[in-house]
Amino acid sequence: MKTFTLDEAQNLLPIVESLLNRAIEAKESLGELEEDQQDLVRRIFLTGGMLVDIAGVKKRKITMAALVQRARDSLQEIDAIGVQVKDLDSGLLDFPCILEGETVLLCWKHGEARIEFWHRIEDGFRGRQPIDARFRKTAPEKLN
Repeated sequence: MKTFTLDEAQNLLPIVESLLNRAIEAKESLGELEEDQQDLVRRIFLTGGMLVDIAGVKKRKITMAALVQRARDSLQEIDAIGVQVKDLDSGLLDFPCILEGETVLLCWKHGEARIEFWHRIEDGFRGRQPIDARFRKTAPEKLN
């Protein structure tokens, strides 16, 4: 598992936030198209059948598949970076971090300006605590 210092996570935040936004927007657009699709099915059912714009339905399905793929790709990119998406609906991300020899999670929620919270793996979001001085120590420099 990749781990991050607080500074590394903060520096990555604009990138992962952009990817997260892309996934959220795709999910929202998909939800709207799915509603349209369900409305069409209801109208067909209630009227006992009707003429359907087959080309329009096919185009909608293609668009829906593209939106699903866009969301999947964005989430996979975030995962490849080493950041964990905990909840797409609320935009909750965790950055694994080593604190005093223990793996903990730097916790960020969509809309927050910076990473200001952390929690132990077993505590989850409800166990969020403010970042303290222990996280602000710089990582030891690597020898070349």
